[in-house]
Amino acid sequence: MNPYVLVILLSSLGLGTTLTFASSHWLLAWMGLEINTLAITPLMAQQHHPRAVEATTKYFLTQATAAAMILFASTTNAWMTGEWNINDLSHPIASTMVIIALALKIGLAPVHFWLPEVLQGLDLLTGLILSTWQKLAPFALIIQVAPTIDPILLTSLGLLSTLAGGWGGLNQTQLRKILAYSSIAHMGWMIIILQFAPQLTLLALGTYILMTSTAFLSLKLSSATKISTLSAMWSKNPTLASTTALALLSLGGLPPLTGFMPKWLMLQELTTQELPLTATIMALAALLSLYFYLRLCYAMTLTISPSTINTTVPWRTQNTQSTLTLALSTTMALGLLPITPAILSLVT
Repeated sequence: MNPYVLVILLSSLGLGTTLTFASSHWLLAWMGLEINTLAITPLMAQQHHPRAVEATTKYFLTQATAAAMILFASTTNAWMTGEWNINDLSHPIASTMVIIALALKIGLAPVHFWLPEVLQGLDLLTGLILSTWQKLAPFALIIQVAPTIDPILLTSLGLLSTLAGGWGGLNQTQLRKILAYSSIAHMGWMIIILQFAPQLTLLALGTYILMTSTAFLSLKLSSATKISTLSAMWSKNPTLASTTALALLSLGGLPPLTGFMPKWLMLQELTTQELPLTATIMALAALLSLYFYLRLCYAMTLTISPSTINTTVPWRTQNTQSTLTLALSTTMALGLLPITPAILSLVT
């Protein structure tokens, strides 16, 4: 892609997200979301491959549906209450439609079916943008409208998402689909705690972005897109294989890695709010996700290519990709647990 066009598209991505962050009017927030969608569409289709075009079409139709629902809900709220302000979403029909539309935007269950298929058709860097940056603007709106949403609806969305993300990833062999189901499960954790402690939602979103960035950049460096190609990683680059395995375990929420911090604090908060059954279901759903992370770690570190898995060993050419971003994100994705009190004091 032409570098000037790339700069314009990335700038538009930043503009759309910033516009949604700064808006207090529903029409302005809707415009920011639309700019975001239109800016990432050419990035998704840049490979000119049928899978990429199919993924781009699915993504565009899904996001257009969600945007239309948001516009309809905000218009309904303005018709009923006379207010376009985001914080004045008082009509129950409008608030329910908005949360369903935003759930469709970020891929929450039960409207998550588009996310694995879309992510599978993209290259890893575009998939990274879709899994991290594209969730910021809808999340800003969700946090603002959360006080007006029925708590039972939020809890149902969170539980469904963690269970769907765990069950859906069990039988997958494509790494991008596994990371998509991982995203669905993590979104469920963030939504369920939002009504009790919004600062924990922000903390979980930040750690999720760090861990997912590490996973995507590691897979990009090793040119791996399915489980069978992971077995060659250890012989090619043992250090990368070790850090990638630890990053995946951090995504699963194992101590003493960074991913344990938000899950620990969220389960503690749910117990404090006298919701032990919900906390138990969430913890058991996390075990489902942990299983497919362990599958990836097993393929990377405990198998020797090509003895145990039928795969073509790639050439061991010198990799010229920059690894500074990967090094920084890996360090933070693995080692932030000891400074949990300092991080909590920043977000609260």
